[in-house]
Amino acid sequence: MALEIQTVPCLSDNYAFLVHDAQTGETAVVDVPEAGPILAALDKRGWTLSHVLITHHHWDHVAGLEALLSAAQARVIGAADDAHRLPPLDTAVREGDAVHIGNEAGNVISVPGHTVGHIAYHFPQSAVVFTADSLMALGCGRLFEGTAGQMWDSLSKLAALPPETMVCSGHEYTLNNAKFAITVDPENPALKSRLDATETARAQDRPTVPSTLSEELATNPFLRADEPALKRQLGMPDADAVDVFAEIRRRKDAF
Repeated sequence: MALEIQTVPCLSDNYAFLVHDAQTGETAVVDVPEAGPILAALDKRGWTLSHVLITHHHWDHVAGLEALLSAAQARVIGAADDAHRLPPLDTAVREGDAVHIGNEAGNVISVPGHTVGHIAYHFPQSAVVFTADSLMALGCGRLFEGTAGQMWDSLSKLAALPPETMVCSGHEYTLNNAKFAITVDPENPALKSRLDATETARAQDRPTVPSTLSEELATNPFLRADEPALKRQLGMPDADAVDVFAEIRRRKDAF
């Protein structure tokens, strides 16, 4: 039985995710921007929190943890390499380690770039990956600490997952990302269609997260830095994918 995923809007544009195993009753939350909406979502569904999975140390992904743990006991899991600046961890993990929620094992993937200690959690049986601020809907996180090469390698790992994988990213940035993406990939019909769908969804205050990896592979310029058509559009037909990615990231930062 696949894990049940519930998206929980937090703060102004963050998302947390509840991950529930119906057979065992175990429930994890991925990132804790604030406690209130998460506790309300747990209460609404009658779920009991058992695990907290942290992706990285930024305040808008951990700020609600203390309040959450005061109301719900749970084991806190996060990156060993970032343990010095994360809230206290019960379990410190590295790439290749397994995280069990009920009867399903998730894989830890190291995805530096946005921060050097960022990790993602992939649950292959349920075909879902929690990417926070690494791979985002139609975008990727700013390179606050890592390099373009690190982020391209991280995105390449995520791009290699099965295309049906559901991508649970950390923010509602999709409309802005789409408006930028069309400036660097204007002849992409899948992107044009997704921009229209995103505009409609946001006009109706509907979330655009999660997405699917197949959608991202077809429309997200940060995953398409090795595509010849996109390279030509940027005037970089013979450039390495890392250099193309760096140029796309530079343009997005200035957008």
